Amino acid sequence: MDLGQAFQTIEKFAKPDLLTSKIASLEAALSSLSREAIAAHPETVGLAETTLPAALAIKEVAGQINVIIHAVGILVALPYILEPNETVEALSLGAGNTGRPFDLVTDRQVAEFKFITWRGSDTIRENSTFVDLFNLASVETTKRKVLYVVGKEYPLKFLRGGRSLTSVLSKNVKAKERFFARHGDVFLKVRDYFATIEGIVEIVDLRAMVPALVAVSSLSTD
Repeated sequence: MDLGQAFQTIEKFAKPDLLTSKIASLEAALSSLSREAIAAHPETVGLAETTLPAALAIKEVAGQINVIIHAVGILVALPYILEPNETVEALSLGAGNTGRPFDLVTDRQVAEFKFITWRGSDTIRENSTFVDLFNLASVETTKRKVLYVVGKEYPLKFLRGGRSLTSVLSKNVKAKERFFARHGDVFLKVRDYFATIEGIVEIVDLRAMVPALVAVSSLSTD
């Protein structure tokens, strides 16, 4: 089953805005029915051959959506964030750990990308953003160090906030070891560390540069 067919099948089962009412009607219709009656009910006949495979096919692709957003987001952004004649030296389009230290290295900048828009406190995103920031701040280079984000308000609120560094680094053992090996116990809070590197790492809002991201209200990736 291709994706076009899969989406059509799912929409026949229930349009997104009607899914809750569809489920409620099924719950009511099947209550008190026997096994035989459920198997023969018009609402359940054919689901195993059509709707379930369609949903599983969509889920398989959806599981890669973060990688797609990260890769396509960088590709779309490149023409807007590179300066005239700036040359790409290394590119890591896959989300997460791809074996390369940074998403983008050019002859003029080293950069990481976060294609998310925060709606408030989110510890997982905060932790990931801090590690990216630390990695950029720590690299030995004379090039620009840039963290590209989609919306600066919440990232900056977090970076200027009072979360403990022990908490932020608790889920990333390697980053924690590198951080404390480099800085010891000099810094206790995120804001303490950020104050020392705020002028070293640029935090750039892609919505101010990339037209395709201006109207973005919700993206989620690593």
